[in-house]
Amino acid sequence: MNGRLLVPIFYAVLGYRMPRVASSPNQINLLSLTEDGLASLVKDLNWPAYRSIQILRWLYQRRVRSVDEMTNLSVEDRKRLAARAVIGRPDHCRILRASDGTAKLLVALNDGLTVETVLIPDDERLTLCVSTQVGCTLDCNFCLTGTMGLRRNLKAYEIVEQVLTAQDHLRKDERITNLVFMGMGEPLANVNELSDAVRRLTNKTWGLTWSARRITVSTAGLASRMRDIAPLGVNLAISLNATTEAQRDSLMPGAQRISSLKALLAACRRYPLPPGRRLTFEYVLLAGVNDQENDARRLAQLLRGMTCKVNLIPFNEFQSSPYRRPSDVSVLAFQSIIRRAGIDAFIRKSRGREVLGACGQLGTLPASVAEGALTQIESHC
Repeated sequence: MNGRLLVPIFYAVLGYRMPRVASSPNQINLLSLTEDGLASLVKDLNWPAYRSIQILRWLYQRRVRSVDEMTNLSVEDRKRLAARAVIGRPDHCRILRASDGTAKLLVALNDGLTVETVLIPDDERLTLCVSTQVGCTLDCNFCLTGTMGLRRNLKAYEIVEQVLTAQDHLRKDERITNLVFMGMGEPLANVNELSDAVRRLTNKTWGLTWSARRITVSTAGLASRMRDIAPLGVNLAISLNATTEAQRDSLMPGAQRISSLKALLAACRRYPLPPGRRLTFEYVLLAGVNDQENDARRLAQLLRGMTCKVNLIPFNEFQSSPYRRPSDVSVLAFQSIIRRAGIDAFIRKSRGREVLGACGQLGTLPASVAEGALTQIESHC
């Protein structure tokens, strides 16, 4: 079945209609405005400049959904603002919870499309995996999202909306500790909106006040755009998955056409790492494909001399994929070779596999999986 048809099927199984935010065509979505854009709106309303900071704090720090909730604006000012603008946060999402505590949020966008974000608990950490596109511009053969094709890029406010929505659903004793841009899409293929989103997330005056050190951006290897990430101060992860040009072309043809393995590794060596930081290389292990001892030795050689670590990700299987997950013995043997070469290598735990919430599993759910997930729906926005 065409992957582009599966989202409507999933929602039909759930009996859930993807909503849109009601607003007049002439009304502005406040969340779509940059800081300068909001300042221009405030100026146009003949309000003092500090009003823009007040409004931004309501949007991002208080997460309000209505202009009427902005109580430090007078009733008259709220009426004037409401006549011009709305807060375009989607009204609904669905949450699928796996038995390991992972929560997969399906956030309905204002145009009827849906995007997925995942809350991943791990000891003292609670990581939110954020998407930057609906679908993906690349076609990595081992990734479910890649089978969707690219529906569209997300706007900066739609990227941040995933964080706001996840915060809305935290328990009182929960706090998100880390953000990773490893969800649907290739972040560097949407680098301008991604950068805008990161600035909103890290702004200390009115934004979500995140430390850039707790944010990681992952790329499948758009080497020429990696330098655009450095000024943001975030961590950079490179999804490598291959140790030869031919292997990379077979597994990641789209990424390979953009940047060869040689060009990618050269860009990694040039990347301006802040003091005390290191690059992360992600390597999805596919049984009998790239998990052999020779692969491990080549990987260690490719990364020799870099300030880096390696996250090994045993393949998370999904329906129709020709690839299989390697055995634990194979994974440990691969890790051992990397470590003996003096490179830190860690095995990534698979979380949320039963609701297709694990690495490489985000995307349209087959109807059979959706039916099985009915009992795991926890709530809606």
